[in-house]
Amino acid sequence: MGMPITVEIADASASMADIDAVFAYFEHVNLVFSVHRNDSEISRINRGEVVYENYTDEVKEVLARTEDTRRVTQGYFDALRPNKLYDPSGVVKGWAIQNAYTLLLKRGFKNFFIEAGGDIALSGHNQSGGKWSVGIRNPFKLDTTVKTLYLSDCGIATSGNYLRGNHIYNPNSGKEASQDIVSVTVIGPNVYEADRFATAVYAMGYKGIEFIESLEGFEGYAIDKRGIATFTSGFEIFTQNNKSL
Repeated sequence: MGMPITVEIADASASMADIDAVFAYFEHVNLVFSVHRNDSEISRINRGEVVYENYTDEVKEVLARTEDTRRVTQGYFDALRPNKLYDPSGVVKGWAIQNAYTLLLKRGFKNFFIEAGGDIALSGHNQSGGKWSVGIRNPFKLDTTVKTLYLSDCGIATSGNYLRGNHIYNPNSGKEASQDIVSVTVIGPNVYEADRFATAVYAMGYKGIEFIESLEGFEGYAIDKRGIATFTSGFEIFTQNNKSL
């Protein structure tokens, strides 16, 4: 997937076989959806080698989810690029993390987290019995954090230009997203929901936080190019370690 992946299971019954199962799943997702692999299914679809009737169920599901995200965000997310090729990466990462999360739940685990490229699914508690602590990175000084959050049974995703440059575009204009916002973090009921909205909200610029405020069950935190933070009305509850989700 072109990004580091971390899995931690706090339950005593966990073994390396459980960790390996998660990584094997991510390898499978990469084989199907990577736009950087010539042999992936999505690359073959983009070359016109596979008709829709022969798409795998996974690809059909993801493309349906990308279309739903495009609709809900009023076009601020679109997997169909200006060159008419599919790149569903903005949905696939969170979708894959959430599926890996479900895999561990089915194996009977209650306390764990899965992180890929800064997007995290969190279940239960850490080894000390407390909530998982998650830092929001300072986009102007990457070895520091601007906020520490305490989370359980939810998902968190961050989108921005401070690591990979301005790689997100605004589908409504067909141009690169405004650089007014350098980082936006979204907390949602699960990592899939948080991730798909984080990309779109970044593309919205200053309007993004208003969009997150309008969604039930979501909170957000944005940092602009001047270093000024804007956040939703319920965000600060997550900065308090003694509060429940």
